[in-house]
Amino acid sequence: MRIATAAYPLDAPATWAAYAEKQIAWVREAAHAGADLLVFPEYARMELAALQGAAHDLEASLHAAAALAEKADHLMADLAQGYGVHILCPSGPVFDEDHDRPVNRAWLLGPDPAAPFLGHQDKQVMTRFERETWNVVPGDPPGVIDTPLGRIGILICYDAEFPLLARALVDQGAEILLVPSCTDTEHGYNRVRIGSMARALENQCVVVQSPTVGDAPWSPAVDENVGAAGIFGPPDLGFPADGILAQGALNEPGWVMADIDPAAIARVRAEGAVFNHAHWPESATRAALAGDEADLP
Repeated sequence: MRIATAAYPLDAPATWAAYAEKQIAWVREAAHAGADLLVFPEYARMELAALQGAAHDLEASLHAAAALAEKADHLMADLAQGYGVHILCPSGPVFDEDHDRPVNRAWLLGPDPAAPFLGHQDKQVMTRFERETWNVVPGDPPGVIDTPLGRIGILICYDAEFPLLARALVDQGAEILLVPSCTDTEHGYNRVRIGSMARALENQCVVVQSPTVGDAPWSPAVDENVGAAGIFGPPDLGFPADGILAQGALNEPGWVMADIDPAAIARVRAEGAVFNHAHWPESATRAALAGDEADLP
């Protein structure tokens, strides 16, 4: 399959038509380049807050973006069907009856008109800004999404920095992990990038990072964005020596693409120089022994 991951600049669209045309143009470009799976970044849905003149206020922007989330998801579903692709939608705030505050949610869509909404993933671990300032809360637990392209897991930004979250998805059969991100410094971007590469190493899988890039002074929530799109695998049999399948330039908008053979993941797990995926349970066992030793007099 061909995976396309977006380094996506945020705009303040004046109308719904302008917003829709931007999404259409991005999807069309990737689809015409032969992409099967398109990955958009975290909090790119904050563009929707600008449509209601609420982007300047942190709390109002959550409600404004959430109010148009379903409409935006259905636009992307139409594009997935029209171009015959799978799309990880931009994530954004969603208010629902199961949570007392907004969650940060991304939907994975497919081209089948009978069932375009394949599943969603909510962010699990909130950053300091999300928990201390914005009051965005953890949502539904991690779960793998079955698709015709294989079993896919999603780790939203900061979640990629926590190995147990990735392992929970891999234990459910995930071979591809999608990491939509939104970071405002090079430090933050590298934390997510390094986390993504580490998750690819530990689980002998493919990890795809899609960041927001550029300045958005109209929104105090996403005003500064630093990153580079990247697709990573384990540095082992059948993959590049540094694990980087594709990576864009820092802060350069556009698609980054790589061709992935799912059979290569099965092969490296079965024949690689190391067996990180298979040996993971041993690390937990040995860590538990270290705890037991610490209790000895």
